[in-house]
Amino acid sequence: MPLYLCVDCGGSKAAAVIADETGQPAARALGGPSNFAYLGLEPFIEVVKETVEKALKALDSPLTLPPPHGQPYLAAAWLGVSGCDSPQAIADMTPPLEALLGVRPRVANDTHLLAAPMTLYPDVTGAVAVVAGTGGIVVSFCEAIHKETGEKEGLEELGRCGGWGWILGDEGGGFHVGREAIRQVLDEVDRASTISSSGKPWGLKQRILARFDVTDVYELLTVVHKPDPTPAELPMAAMPREKRLSSLSPLVFAAAFEDGDPLALNVLKTASSALVDQICVLLRAAAEDRSAGGDRRIRAAESIMCMGGSLSGVDSYRKLIVDELAQRGHVFRRMQVVDDAAAVGAKALTVIRT
Repeated sequence: MPLYLCVDCGGSKAAAVIADETGQPAARALGGPSNFAYLGLEPFIEVVKETVEKALKALDSPLTLPPPHGQPYLAAAWLGVSGCDSPQAIADMTPPLEALLGVRPRVANDTHLLAAPMTLYPDVTGAVAVVAGTGGIVVSFCEAIHKETGEKEGLEELGRCGGWGWILGDEGGGFHVGREAIRQVLDEVDRASTISSSGKPWGLKQRILARFDVTDVYELLTVVHKPDPTPAELPMAAMPREKRLSSLSPLVFAAAFEDGDPLALNVLKTASSALVDQICVLLRAAAEDRSAGGDRRIRAAESIMCMGGSLSGVDSYRKLIVDELAQRGHVFRRMQVVDDAAAVGAKALTVIRT
């Protein structure tokens, strides 16, 4: 039975799905963080190996890596990799992945997996893949057509915005939400420093102080800027700096929608608006003609927006994004939340059959 492997390599985890020839998942597995840019080549390959081996061992007839020479288990493989942002990155990781898997895999940024639903709808001509997870990135696509045969060849990337990592960007993702929460809490305290105290902290401020076990807002500066830890340190202090901020996003959502804290809601509006800014870079207004210079922007009304990542799965956050897009004149013909990108990619492989 031919097997099709797809691995969604994200900043928080790797997810592997092995599908049968009908596209139905036959085995699944989860692995550790797998952002290529953050890990580097060898640690990245090791995470992929561990994750795929878990999936292979979960099959009815367990298998191990690498396969016997000349006897691959897989008919095709597709890896969507966060932090894979250049042809050189793809060139670096493809040979060791091929040696590991026994077949030459498709390798692309993880947004390519998100856009796979575009092929299911004949009424759309473009797709915008929006990642709002630990990090954030936006990429637009159309269907790739072979110049000679006219046959469909998967997806062609048209444009991208963001995905620069937590130091330079990741707008709209968990890190951005956490950083913006700290910034707005500090800003509120700064502005209140010339007036009398407004009472005990509540909502977002109280949740963040409790999270880091501090009593004064300015102590957050020490917590946030503390160097990355040694393994012997306590769990919260032992978090890398990026995780100290990205792990705050659930607190922000709770403060906004459970406590009703306007400060927390403003944090989410700020983060979602930054993501909308990036989406709009890739879009052309409905009444705007395509320029003679080769405009690669697409119209929302003719396209599907495919959203993925943990924050995209939160209805209230997604609504902020969709509502602001509509206010700016961009209403997508279709919108889909892809909560299982690896399964979508594995199913697509059975059709593409590389």
